[in-house]
Amino acid sequence: MRPSEITEVLNHPVSQELLARDLTRLAYTAKDGTPRVVPIGFFWNGSEVVMCTAKNAPKVAALRDAPAVALTIDTEVHPPKILLVRGRAELDVVEGIPEEFLQSNGAYTMTPEQRLKWEAEVRSLYDGMVRIVVAPTWAKMIDFETTLPSAVEELVRERGERQGGPPARRSQAGD
Repeated sequence: MRPSEITEVLNHPVSQELLARDLTRLAYTAKDGTPRVVPIGFFWNGSEVVMCTAKNAPKVAALRDAPAVALTIDTEVHPPKILLVRGRAELDVVEGIPEEFLQSNGAYTMTPEQRLKWEAEVRSLYDGMVRIVVAPTWAKMIDFETTLPSAVEELVRERGERQGGPPARRSQAGD
């Protein structure tokens, strides 16, 4: 996928709405070769998805060996809105708590007092973290209004051809 196509997808208003959320699902290949999907907080910095985890998390060793990842950010309402992203995980071990970790947990409903207690607990638990940084190499937004999964789009197109109707909406390739 060309960088300009990725930018177009990520700049779509629905994608921007999804990138403002706090939770993604990270898919990667575990050390034993089997797939894993884990929910993880994230922060979108405008060009990369940044996730933070414990230095001893099993996913850290797995991502060092197999950095190809996929992410999904979605809504829980009908019709769903879905952002799919692929890329390579770059790992950055940092001392202390990365600002992205604190920001990725910003929308959870906490009173100011709860937030202070949570942050104090985090700071007392971690002496450092691993930043997992993913620059998108592929992206697709599905909102079931302007974009569809490619298989559904194909079915709509085939139905239209059988019925002599207009062509279906264009999907972004490769979902």
